[in-house]
Amino acid sequence: MSTEQFFTACAITILLLPTLAFLWLGANLLIQRRPSELMISRISGTAQLGSLLAAITISMAMMFNHTDQVVVDLGAWFIAANYEFEIVFLIDRLSMPFVLLTCILTGIVGRFSRSYLHHESGYARFFLLMLMFLVGMLCLAMGGTIDLLFAGWELVGLSSALLIGFFQHRKEPVLNGLRTFAVYRICDVGLLVGAILLHHYAHTAEFDLVFTHAHWPVGLPDIPTAPLHVIGLLFLLAAMGKSGQVPFGNWLPRAMEGPTPSSAIFYGGISIHAGAYLLLRMSPLLERSAITMVSIVVIGLLTAIYGTLVGRVQCDVKNQLAYSAMAQVGLIFVEIGFGFHFFALLHMGGHATLRTLQFLRSATVLREFNRLKAATGGSDLSRGGGQYEFLFPMRLRRWLYTAAMRGCDMDAVVQSTLVGPLMKIAGSLERIEERWAGNIDAKRVEP
Repeated sequence: MSTEQFFTACAITILLLPTLAFLWLGANLLIQRRPSELMISRISGTAQLGSLLAAITISMAMMFNHTDQVVVDLGAWFIAANYEFEIVFLIDRLSMPFVLLTCILTGIVGRFSRSYLHHESGYARFFLLMLMFLVGMLCLAMGGTIDLLFAGWELVGLSSALLIGFFQHRKEPVLNGLRTFAVYRICDVGLLVGAILLHHYAHTAEFDLVFTHAHWPVGLPDIPTAPLHVIGLLFLLAAMGKSGQVPFGNWLPRAMEGPTPSSAIFYGGISIHAGAYLLLRMSPLLERSAITMVSIVVIGLLTAIYGTLVGRVQCDVKNQLAYSAMAQVGLIFVEIGFGFHFFALLHMGGHATLRTLQFLRSATVLREFNRLKAATGGSDLSRGGGQYEFLFPMRLRRWLYTAAMRGCDMDAVVQSTLVGPLMKIAGSLERIEERWAGNIDAKRVEP
């Protein structure tokens, strides 16, 4: 077997195993056949372990061969006129760490869910959606074209919204899932339009060709300056929505309606970093636009401040972790904006691992806290020192506390500037459609 064939086999294995497990479980549920919990967990666990071993194998081979980048071209899926949807995997210093992180954390969460969701009526549905998420995340990470990345991006968003509404017998999870999906839809317009413009100006969808065969994080995209600003800002819009950045971040605490394992893997570990991954992947292009880089830094700083302030007044553990994750991803955005690519990648790995552990332990942390408090004689363990009294005067502290309790009115801002106008446009289109349909019915009645 040649080196090229070896890398191709490993890349296919990484994506194929969870895809087959997803199709098997989906087919069983479609024909209303319920496999046992043990069989579901074993098959999904085997698929995750197989993907992880293939990812480790290909990473070790690249390390020993001193290979920084491998392009695996599987040909075109379909061709329409002058457009080709090509199946290309890009394996490099960015994609493989993210693939390894995804496989490891998804496997841990899957093993945790085997006991945590035992006898849950939606046990099979949860593993089906988790496998869908894994397939989408691997497709997003290894995608060598903007089209393949977009396909994985959409699978991650769909599985995320469905897991938020996992407890469908209650109204709130369903409404919060719909709200999250709406925010995703609005911001994903940026990725879709940006992909179209990239096709138009670069005349290709392959990252290896767009960045002139340079290895990440360098590259010289042959795109005019003016479109670069537009494309960069569109990709930033998509990243803001997926990573819960200001002003689109208020869906993140609402996503805590889902099961704790899904909160760990989505909003603590992997999914919330997908926006940062997109910015890192497109960094050779974004760095040619000073407007985009400054915007990334500003949005990251605002999000870090907002997440820190609002997170400190939350009375729920998962909400505190959600806002903390939002603030940390904001700092990752700042690092990307300043060009610290490898530091941002390292920060993503450490933060994802820590948040996954914290979310998985959130179900028992309150009980352990009360037990520790009782063991120390009832002392207030949450009270800190006097640094806040020293740094901030009382009036400023009261103002910050009030603003944090109200979420800095971020929901009102989004409602008035984005959701409200869209609802008015949708209402106007609905009235036009009703008039048009009424005229057609009247003409049919006249004869």
